[in-house]
Amino acid sequence: MHDKPRRIVIKLGTGIITQGVGKIDPLQIAGICSQVAEIQKRGIEVILVSSGAIGMGMGVLGMDSRPQTLAKQQACASIGQSRLIQCWQDGLAPYDIIVGQILLTHEGLSVRNRYVNAKATIEQMLAYGVVPIINENDAISNYEIRFGNNDLLGAMVASFSEADHLYILSTAPGLIDMDGTGEIVPIVEKITPRIAAMAKGTNSPTAVGGMVSKIDAAMLATESGCATYIADGSEQNVVLRILDGEQIGTLFKPAATPIASKKRWLTYFQRPNGSVVIDQGACTALAERGRSLLAPGVLRVEGIFESGEVIDIISTDGTIIGRGQTAFSSVEIEEIISKRSPDVEKLHPDRNRLEIIHRDEMAIL
Repeated sequence: MHDKPRRIVIKLGTGIITQGVGKIDPLQIAGICSQVAEIQKRGIEVILVSSGAIGMGMGVLGMDSRPQTLAKQQACASIGQSRLIQCWQDGLAPYDIIVGQILLTHEGLSVRNRYVNAKATIEQMLAYGVVPIINENDAISNYEIRFGNNDLLGAMVASFSEADHLYILSTAPGLIDMDGTGEIVPIVEKITPRIAAMAKGTNSPTAVGGMVSKIDAAMLATESGCATYIADGSEQNVVLRILDGEQIGTLFKPAATPIASKKRWLTYFQRPNGSVVIDQGACTALAERGRSLLAPGVLRVEGIFESGEVIDIISTDGTIIGRGQTAFSSVEIEEIISKRSPDVEKLHPDRNRLEIIHRDEMAIL
């Protein structure tokens, strides 16, 4: 990948920017900030996704391992976040670069207008020449609304900001073929089941995820048309060297035909609370003919949801075949398909043509 990118996202793991638990590594911060300044001089926009808030809070509180309870993690994050953003501001100040902080939750990005607002905010910050520093809002995130790890957050940011490159920098030197050569895989053309099977977890006391989360992140980013690099962030000038064409770590090539923005939002940014189970005829109409989901194809409703929410579309064998924004609530769909309500025929006289999910509001998985 030698084409000059217009915009890049650099995701930094806790292990790269800290020395042990909770102690910022000033040389690493200085090295990264120097690269950011040089990248900007080349006319490339930079977004940083920085882990480290919980780890820094742990250091302040004298903890040596990641706390297990959510409340303790949130307390650590609230203590560490201000220190983390100050490190980046101090590191970039000598280059007259301004930083801005954005804290996100998965729940926030699953709501369409918040997703669009986050994108607009980042666009404006970049137009001002500001470097956005993005992290999960760990101080308030619970299981239901959190990303779970910053690899996924980095990929989501790369996706909705339409970045050309995503650099996932951690202590991992790349994707290693543990069951084969034992060497780093230099280039991945497409993420296949064999590639995914190479992923291993992490034993770091401050990190979450591991190579599994990095492969998942690469899947989202590459489907968005974003080249993704997994490399050792402690390598000197690693991003600049990759930009200059040096082979470091693993490159995951972008999809030749990226998924459209709305389809990506439906596919990757949602955790649906409900679903509809559809018959084989409807499966064929959706997957092979690009049709909308009509009422006659719906067999049953699972879960409770309101109109406008994103739900899963499931075949009779339990396979999730798609995801989309429903035009009706779960209660309304049950009434429509069962005709229990005396008002159904009056409100929807042409039931057979009633669209539960329009094709433009749907993504086939």
